[in-house]
Amino acid sequence: MHSFMDAKLMAKLLRQGLAERDVGLSHSECLELVARQFGFANWNILSARIDAVNSAGDVVPQGWIRDGRSPRLYRVGTDRALAAAWIESKPELSFDISNEDFCTLMQSVDATAFRGQRMRLRTSLKAVAVDGGVTIWFRVDGPLGSLRFENLERYATGGPLTDDTDWTERQIVLDIPEEATTLNYGFYVKGRGRGLARGFELEAVDATTPLSTPDGKALRSPTNLGFFDAA
Repeated sequence: MHSFMDAKLMAKLLRQGLAERDVGLSHSECLELVARQFGFANWNILSARIDAVNSAGDVVPQGWIRDGRSPRLYRVGTDRALAAAWIESKPELSFDISNEDFCTLMQSVDATAFRGQRMRLRTSLKAVAVDGGVTIWFRVDGPLGSLRFENLERYATGGPLTDDTDWTERQIVLDIPEEATTLNYGFYVKGRGRGLARGFELEAVDATTPLSTPDGKALRSPTNLGFFDAA
């Protein structure tokens, strides 16, 4: 369903549809018609409303970095009442966003104080009309690149949140090698929608805390490498 944020696209489609019926209207005339459809007196008023929405939020929280495959397609900000950060796809660009596009809020910290420890990254996430997914991620880098990485996308349960999902805890547990140089972590929204995160924690845990593996089912040894055993 279109919103007023899609007005320019709707005007373009309207003009194309009318042209196919030999009705000639300019793009500006179509913008005026779309503005009236949404209850605005004219395009100038609707355009100002769109600009106001686009400028709202889009402030990267202090200490965090906006990154990802396509950050230009998303806005970020904080909700003081919820003590949460959020990432949302820009409605006016919804038709340009695929489920492979994503934006993250992340931190990268010196690994020196964490070497040799088992660390747990934990937070609560919420999804609002998300068609791709909202999840946390945790990566440990060394001098030559990534040493450990998990984003929960492989999990059949306990993975990314989709659609409309209320606050749900997610965590990742990784061992930090002695050669680690940085810990990198955050949360991201993939595809369209709005994702929120609150209560981030990065804490050391003891050896009884299981490491993150898909569904907690790590194989004890290489198995069925020739693919001869049936499922």
